[in-house]
Amino acid sequence: MGLANIFLSYAREDRDAAEGLAAAIAAAGHDVWWDRQINAGTSFSEEIDRALTESEAVVVLWSPAAIASTWVLDEAAEGRDAGKLVPVTLRNCKPPLGFRQFQTIDVTGWTAGSALPSDLADAIVRLSKHKPPAAAPKAAERSRIAICVLPFLNMSGDPEQEYFSDGISEDIITDLSKVSALSVVARNTAFTFKGESLDVKDVARQLNVSHVLEGSVRKAGGRVRITAQLIDGKAGDHLWADRYDRDLDDIFAIQDEISQAIVAALKLKLLPKEKSAITQRGTNNVEAYNLYLMAHQYWIQGNWGDIRQLELVVKLCQRSADLDARYARPLGLMAIVQNILHNAFDHSADDGFAAAERALALDPTLAEAHCVVARRKFEEGDVAGAEEAITRALALDPDSWAVHKEAARLAYHKGDNPTAALHFDRAVEIDPKDFYTWGMLVGLYPAVGMEEKRQHAAKMSVSESERALQQDPTNGAAIISGVAGLAALGQHDRAREWIARAQVMCPDNDILRYNLACCLADLKDVEGALDMLETVKNPTSWILYAINSDPDLAPLRSNPRYKPIVERLTEGVSLPPVAPKP
Repeated sequence: MGLANIFLSYAREDRDAAEGLAAAIAAAGHDVWWDRQINAGTSFSEEIDRALTESEAVVVLWSPAAIASTWVLDEAAEGRDAGKLVPVTLRNCKPPLGFRQFQTIDVTGWTAGSALPSDLADAIVRLSKHKPPAAAPKAAERSRIAICVLPFLNMSGDPEQEYFSDGISEDIITDLSKVSALSVVARNTAFTFKGESLDVKDVARQLNVSHVLEGSVRKAGGRVRITAQLIDGKAGDHLWADRYDRDLDDIFAIQDEISQAIVAALKLKLLPKEKSAITQRGTNNVEAYNLYLMAHQYWIQGNWGDIRQLELVVKLCQRSADLDARYARPLGLMAIVQNILHNAFDHSADDGFAAAERALALDPTLAEAHCVVARRKFEEGDVAGAEEAITRALALDPDSWAVHKEAARLAYHKGDNPTAALHFDRAVEIDPKDFYTWGMLVGLYPAVGMEEKRQHAAKMSVSESERALQQDPTNGAAIISGVAGLAALGQHDRAREWIARAQVMCPDNDILRYNLACCLADLKDVEGALDMLETVKNPTSWILYAINSDPDLAPLRSNPRYKPIVERLTEGVSLPPVAPKP
């Protein structure tokens, strides 16, 4: 048998499902290639590349494990870019960012030994050369209804109220995402259009959606006015429009009415569980909800490393949770922000684990809270438990900036640089303003053989650091990322000016000194880097886990001064039993 016309991509945890599906595809008359067919003595990666290139369809089994797999993500991207992707989901798993616009075939109830599901068989046939006689189009072949919810305009006359209009938009996106018959553009993609003058038909064409929802929010005192209109993306006609002028206490009822009106206008049928799901708010307390939206806005639009802004997020979340002890969302957000404060600024501060446990007891689907559990498990030496928690978080919210950053950090601390780069890549795709992650990629790209992407990361690191420093000149994290970018761009004099500035601005910050040592190493100043590393007195857990696997420190490791410094910093510390990769 020659190379297969169908390539099957899956995570090793889903091997049984993959084997059953491969047998069903073969029984349907197709040749199927999956990695059990690799010939002895051949290069694993070369044979996979060849099979991918010569295949006519790439069937990808999405599952929580697959979303966390670098191999599966790479193979899926190859299929997507070649126009031959056939995505399949196991256990109702939502595909990751970058693959959500494709119709996904759910085989959750399918059992091995059964005939290939008809919608999957049809999708494969459309791409393969094994064409059966023409038949009437199946329901699965018809275009699926897809919608983009544009950010609602803030008409309150007060820019400070934008958190509220953004929060309403996000909650409507979340509600509609619970409708299985509807494909919804992710929040991060929809919000790239924020503030632009738009032609709705252009948006629909660009995102390949059939419908667009736009609207506005005016909040004043105890009153709120919301307008919304559903537009046919091809014709530009209004299918439905309404205005809601109510007391603020009715905000939850308004959101429910908007979501249900859209479903009705699109003539969709809700499953019983979907009817109840889109009315779930987590709280009936409007003030608690308002405080959470405010905290969330500070969180996603703040500067990473701005300790005052992080502390404000925690305070707002705490006040929200005090108003409604059963409201899980502020607890989940508070947990991950407390964890950042603990790891990056004050190791004696609350690490957020207690808040994460409270949040997950109320709502086990909060992805960010699982990240905090992963961090605690890793610090306790339970690497497998940490990986399980991160895999769960990625499955729950594959579009979360915070989740991808935590997944990247876990991989980085394990010495798995390729996986770390993958997740950091996704983090800046979701939030390009994240200077910290651009700075991390400056060091990671060369370590994983992606030197060609380093210059772009360096430029973004500098420009976004400069933007952050305009808001807060004392932001040490922004200075560090800027130095990393400047060094990579060859602007050594300016990099040293920033290093001097950092030492003046943040003289007692161990994380800053550690990172400045990395930057000096990149400037080929080995002795200066070692001098800087020696000034680190009370290393945080981030430093302890990074120091043995950080690619930026590679130029120092052969120097006789390096080992004694590391031994001093790690003396008496029990680190997780992981084996860093080169």
